Amino acid sequence: MSKLISGLYNPSRRSFLKKSTAGIITALAAPAIISCANGSQSNKKKLGLALMGLGYYSTDILAPSIQMCKNVYLAGIVTGTPSKAETWKSKYNLKDENIYNYENFDEIIKNDEIDIVYVVLPNALHKEFTIRAAKAGKHVICEKPMAPTVADCQEMIAACKTNNVQLTIGYRMHFEPYTQEIMRLAKDKDFGNVRHISTGAAFNMNFFDNWKSKKELNGGSMMDMGVYPLQAARYSTGEEPISVSAQTFKIRPDKIEADEVTSFQLQFPGGTVATCATGFHANFNYLKVFCENGWYELDPFSSYNGIQGKKSNGEFKFPEVNQQARQMDEVAWCLINEKPMRVTGEEGVKDIRVVEKIWESIAQGGKTIMI
Repeated sequence: MSKLISGLYNPSRRSFLKKSTAGIITALAAPAIISCANGSQSNKKKLGLALMGLGYYSTDILAPSIQMCKNVYLAGIVTGTPSKAETWKSKYNLKDENIYNYENFDEIIKNDEIDIVYVVLPNALHKEFTIRAAKAGKHVICEKPMAPTVADCQEMIAACKTNNVQLTIGYRMHFEPYTQEIMRLAKDKDFGNVRHISTGAAFNMNFFDNWKSKKELNGGSMMDMGVYPLQAARYSTGEEPISVSAQTFKIRPDKIEADEVTSFQLQFPGGTVATCATGFHANFNYLKVFCENGWYELDPFSSYNGIQGKKSNGEFKFPEVNQQARQMDEVAWCLINEKPMRVTGEEGVKDIRVVEKIWESIAQGGKTIMI
């Protein structure tokens, strides 16, 4: 297992999605309503979280974001690289007994200081380590997308229920105010019914010794950036798609094993059509929603910061926030206060159910597939 994980976390998306974490304005409001738990953490002021997988996202984004949180702190790590363990131990003052590798990870069951494990591993490993964390009695944040198949997702949900722990998926945009406004507009229909959605998220990959390009670890553009436009189409309508057609293209087949460029089209029960694009070939990040009586857009719509919005009747602005800090803080708040999660494992399954149909459509030459 460690062979699959080791060496696969080269920097990714730095040239496009990453803007300096230091430049993020942290406006952590109290959780709006939300989330999670039948846990027994109510006697704790802060919950301990262990990051599993110390690649770019954990190192440059999640760990600094945790330092901004009120309800959770970085208590431990799980890594297969001893040199990283030493660096993190020194930087974050971690205890030796709170540092694990992938072989001895199950011993975390004995550690009362760690309440939550955040699984930040290649997609193909999400199921194994979510289930192992659940069996160890730890709540789980699993990075998106949830897992390669619906069956995998359902096993993860079942394991967490069986072991009486909470499972949430790392959909950070659900905690971001511009995105929440898009969700509100879908519900309240300020501009009438949504007729058409155009959305895409991609970055220009110029590194290739990375799990994102490998089929074995369930990489590829659809299972990386593609989840953002799929999510956007769903939350911009407030509906689940009823059909999909999809296409995929290779530009550098000698360097990228998995899908490099993928496009898909969705139809929703209310009549809305969505055209969605993703890839490792170019830099774009946009969401445009066209309604009966106007339009609105975010550009960019899923970057770590710098999100901007416009409507046909003018701009709209919200305070910029640290999305990851809000996400983790709210998850911990829900566990402490025994409230339901904003984002459950079921949300992750909904995306993967569509992704499976995307693969089916591609296999059949772009045929429209009912969902």
